[in-house]
Amino acid sequence: MNLTRIRFTLGFAFLSLFIFSNSTQAATLKIATLSPDGTNWMKKMRAAAKEIAQKTENRVKIKYYPGGVMGNESAILRKMRINQLQGAAVTGGALTNFYKDANIYGMPFLFNSQQEVIHVRKYMDELILKGLEKNGLISFGLAEAGFAYIFSNSIIRSVSDLHKYKVWIPDTPAARDAVKAFEVSPTPLPLSDVLAGLQTGLIDTIASPPIASIALQWYTQVKYITEMPILYGYGTMVVSKRAMKKLKKADRKIVTETMRNVFSKINKQNQKDNIEAMAAIKNQGIQFIKPRAEQLAEWKTIAAKANQRLVKNGFNSQKMFKLVNKHIADFRKK
Repeated sequence: MNLTRIRFTLGFAFLSLFIFSNSTQAATLKIATLSPDGTNWMKKMRAAAKEIAQKTENRVKIKYYPGGVMGNESAILRKMRINQLQGAAVTGGALTNFYKDANIYGMPFLFNSQQEVIHVRKYMDELILKGLEKNGLISFGLAEAGFAYIFSNSIIRSVSDLHKYKVWIPDTPAARDAVKAFEVSPTPLPLSDVLAGLQTGLIDTIASPPIASIALQWYTQVKYITEMPILYGYGTMVVSKRAMKKLKKADRKIVTETMRNVFSKINKQNQKDNIEAMAAIKNQGIQFIKPRAEQLAEWKTIAAKANQRLVKNGFNSQKMFKLVNKHIADFRKK
């Protein structure tokens, strides 16, 4: 082999190596969600994606699939497992197949007030994020969905009232187990099917945070809301750990810092939006129903049994259950 050919061969090899190494540093993270396009959530996530692309010089791009075009939350997470998607923006309850304590905040009647939630989250959000990471998912923070209230087409004050109606619950084993204590025969449906279920009469009673009921148009199909926060929920965006590891270290830092910042903003905005959403729902003519003190006490007594059942049956760990209750008790002492 002559010198010219050797130089050409080596030059081509180095050029190929350069092209290959740079192409492996670039990535498009495909992320799906049920959140409709145009919502505050989606606007902020799109702005974060633009910022990440700029800061990484287009080495990291994010492509969103909003509005359930990739299926319900279970379908989205299945597509993540086979790397068809690299991320998902979902509710905490959808992540329990990865980390069972992902929905520790969602146990019925765990909290009495927003102030309790804020106090507990200061100590426990990071534990949930670490639990998800141990199970292959990187989360950038928890964004409040808020307290879920009963929305219905009939007046519901007591537990016995609930028995008369067609109640929707999320299509998860934990949700099905939790409602057993209330002796309800529920209709499990994925989030994407709830509106159609209300429109067709398949269901007539749901539990939802105010902002979700407006964003997903559920409030248009009901007449009453029971003024009783029954559980607390959050949303988060997760990206598979393997997808994050493929990014350059500097790019991982940019993605993490940018997304953490945006989810902190979304969380604060959602807290404000839930208050405004309640007012908006009232303005739409939906009637607010308040349970009597003894009826509320009955709900809480049954909920305590439901929570113990969830722990006993392995849907939440004893360790995290004790910890969340410790922080709640500490706050109540003050």
